[in-house]
Amino acid sequence: MKHTLPSRLVLLAALLGGTGSGLVAQAGTKQDNTAYGTTAAEFLLLGAGARGTALGGAYAAIANDASALYYNPAGAALMTRPGMVVGTYDYIADTRYSWGGIAFPFDGGSKTVGFQLGTFGFKDQPVYTVEDPEGDGSTYDVSQTFLGATYAQNFSDRFSAGLTAKFISDNLGDASGKAFAVDFGTNFHAALNGHPVKFSFVLANLGTNISYEGNGLNSDTPRDPLPGEDEVPSLPQPSRFRTKAFPLPTTFRVGLAYDLITGSNNRLTFLSDFNQPNNNRAGFSAGAEWASRNLGGSGFSAALRGSYTHAAANNLGPSTLGTNLDDEENLQGLAAGGGISYGTGNFNLAVDYSFKYMGILGPTHFVSFGLGW
Repeated sequence: MKHTLPSRLVLLAALLGGTGSGLVAQAGTKQDNTAYGTTAAEFLLLGAGARGTALGGAYAAIANDASALYYNPAGAALMTRPGMVVGTYDYIADTRYSWGGIAFPFDGGSKTVGFQLGTFGFKDQPVYTVEDPEGDGSTYDVSQTFLGATYAQNFSDRFSAGLTAKFISDNLGDASGKAFAVDFGTNFHAALNGHPVKFSFVLANLGTNISYEGNGLNSDTPRDPLPGEDEVPSLPQPSRFRTKAFPLPTTFRVGLAYDLITGSNNRLTFLSDFNQPNNNRAGFSAGAEWASRNLGGSGFSAALRGSYTHAAANNLGPSTLGTNLDDEENLQGLAAGGGISYGTGNFNLAVDYSFKYMGILGPTHFVSFGLGW
């Protein structure tokens, strides 16, 4: 038994050594096979609720309200009463994303079912072409939507899991596509030195590819002359462009949360998250939340939140862009916000706000409302 710890250390060193050598070997090839920009329906990554936006991807470890339907379906099993969250995201380029979810615990609170809806898009965007750089007078709309149904269950006093089924509709002008996906999440909650600690594992947007069809892919084009052949007048021939099937933005996340300060009315939680998407290199998030309950015995509570999220493809410096926007680029991934809630008995009402900085695209703003009964 006295050799158990050294043996484990040797094993750990061997694992780390193998990992390191593999990374060096890969780095030596000077090739990056990351599938950047190859996925569709990116609106699936825009979040749900201002609290989660302020805490970045790390929020999955502590999500325990209706927004858990999006971030980690296992967190919905931790709800003790029905609740809902609705919010709207003032996104870049005058676009808007809205999300709403509602969840109902049952069977003594050990199980939960929930439903969510997310929409993103814009209307009346002018069509610009090479022939008409000022616009040809026509417009187009973009409307992207997903619907989700969740089932979550507590399997013990420390472990819960959840599964979400999604239907995705992507309408881009006169072309449209549909897909189906699932999210799977787990949550392990325990105590470390008398303070709560939580682990989460989430696999999101695992599903079918999207193939597009519709009038936007139809065309009437004249027959091109064959090489060496004189051009012959011909009538336009009806044709249709073919598109490949695009995968969804599938992401695997591992999260950790620890309450550094925990008490009946005050809590300080530190969170971290590691993520591996299929359209980017691995990234991470780190954040913190300070919450104070029942201020002065009034029933009001308040919270402050902040986080930083690193995504490899978003960190484009002057060496690649040739710009002077260093400050804006360095702010990419910063998020912060806060919230106020009021509770009495089984009734609770919350308002949350967050902003997230998108680098050279500037800040974005998310406002959401929560209700529990």
